[in-house]
Amino acid sequence: MIQHLDVDGVPTLLAPTGGPMRAGLTFRVGTADETLARSGITHLLEHLALAPLGLADYHFNGATAPVFTTFHMQGSEQDIATFLTAVCANLTQLPTQRLEVEKEILRTEYSSRGGSALESIPLWRHGARDHGLSSYPEWGLSALTADDLRQWAARWFTRENAVLWIAGAAVPAGLRLALPAGVRQPVPAASSALPQTPAYFVNGSRAVVLDAVVRRRTAASVFADVLERELYRALRQDGGLSYQTTAGYDPRGDGYATLRALADALPEKQDAVLGGFVDTLAKLRVGRIEQADLDACVAKREDFLGTAEVDAARLPSYAFNVLTGERNLTVDEHRAELKAVTTADLHEVAQEVTSTALLMVPECHSADWAGFTEAPTRSAQAVAGTAYKEKEGDGELRVGVDGVSWLGQGGPLTVKYAECAVLLAWPDGARQLIGADAISMRIEPTLYDLHPGAIRVIDSQVPADRQVVMPARDPDRIPQPRSAAASAQRREPVKRSWWEIPLMVVSALAVLVVGGANALLTLGMFITETAESDEGWLWGVIVVGWLLTVILALPIVLLRRRRRR
Repeated sequence: MIQHLDVDGVPTLLAPTGGPMRAGLTFRVGTADETLARSGITHLLEHLALAPLGLADYHFNGATAPVFTTFHMQGSEQDIATFLTAVCANLTQLPTQRLEVEKEILRTEYSSRGGSALESIPLWRHGARDHGLSSYPEWGLSALTADDLRQWAARWFTRENAVLWIAGAAVPAGLRLALPAGVRQPVPAASSALPQTPAYFVNGSRAVVLDAVVRRRTAASVFADVLERELYRALRQDGGLSYQTTAGYDPRGDGYATLRALADALPEKQDAVLGGFVDTLAKLRVGRIEQADLDACVAKREDFLGTAEVDAARLPSYAFNVLTGERNLTVDEHRAELKAVTTADLHEVAQEVTSTALLMVPECHSADWAGFTEAPTRSAQAVAGTAYKEKEGDGELRVGVDGVSWLGQGGPLTVKYAECAVLLAWPDGARQLIGADAISMRIEPTLYDLHPGAIRVIDSQVPADRQVVMPARDPDRIPQPRSAAASAQRREPVKRSWWEIPLMVVSALAVLVVGGANALLTLGMFITETAESDEGWLWGVIVVGWLLTVILALPIVLLRRRRRR
């Protein structure tokens, strides 16, 4: 049984365990509460709170997710008391002397990420805001100050916005949670960048991925298990097409949950995997759900509920429900709801999955044939404004009073100033605007006949708190028109070795001498032919002469070719 306690004003959950003591302090704040221009602030705070504990002799960690941040560890009672007490002290008195160091660590952490097949899905569904921010780099890090962090901590890292959970016999002696007073923060509303669903988008990953939004309920979590069984059977066991087939169910904290499924594929099998994946979804959508699959999934859940560690294992999700205000079930209530799930319930969930589905397909593929609509990659309208032509190509950049548009192949692309999530500014004048709908536009002044005042207009119209100054670029990384690059290459002086010029002179003289002799011999041949002479040896001399000409001219040809490289 999970007990509800209170430690220093922080709601506390306690459950018995047969193993080592585990504990966590979870706050209702995450990346979805940030803006793109200040993204990374929660992650940076997490790192700063843990930084002074870097040489501790016990295992601990922290994690920042879309709607929560947690600090957790496993160890002795004394270790846990020391750890959590120190975390709270660091959150109230931030070790800001580590600020720049931790920023660099976070940048390194991002650069070393492998790139999951699921990484880009949030921005396609939600855009460049709330739940979509987890798809983007933490661009806000560079501008964040110590005062920014203190204000963020005072708002979000409070005792009313936290839950402590402990898997152990009792609250560790000496534990102190010295957090400031505050209020419980609601889960941010989830936006949508999709005009309609089901939809699909193309990605360079070799996997096919499904993302759907469903009402949070037991039947939906069981459906995820059934879907995984179906994908495994169809794509791995029967077809031998995929190695990895998975499905998962993740509550969002707002009464809904994200349901995702994935199947990987070799390049030559992507057509078959995509087809098999869609066929599996269609099978479940029309209600072809086996009772045996439902029974197997329910039995697996019931086995977990029967373990001695079930309450301790449920603590993190239980704490999440406390923070978000959603209902927590007892173990007996879980069992009752599982037994009540029918194939008809799963059929209803399957239809809900289809109606909200976002499908990620490999490059050079589509899902139009399966009833999915391509997610928008361009804007519906362009703004009126001053037009600036590309130096090469037919594209046109428009800078107006309401926003910026690009017209050309793949366009129009439009970002309005009022809906700009971030403006990235480079010292060389380049700008990148990303709209709330995730439409992105890069402006390289070197590629347009651009008036210098145009960039100033853009900078003045985008609010300052949405602007991020980017580090200077190496000049070689600044794009240039192809004609300019080619002209620069033509103007580059030719460097010759000391022996090239004498060799060219000698070769040219030899060609003149042998070529002249050849011409005289050819003239003699014409005269001989008219006299019907049979001096055939003359032909041999002529052929040898022309061969010598070619051989002697070869150095000149090679040297000229060398100049063009």
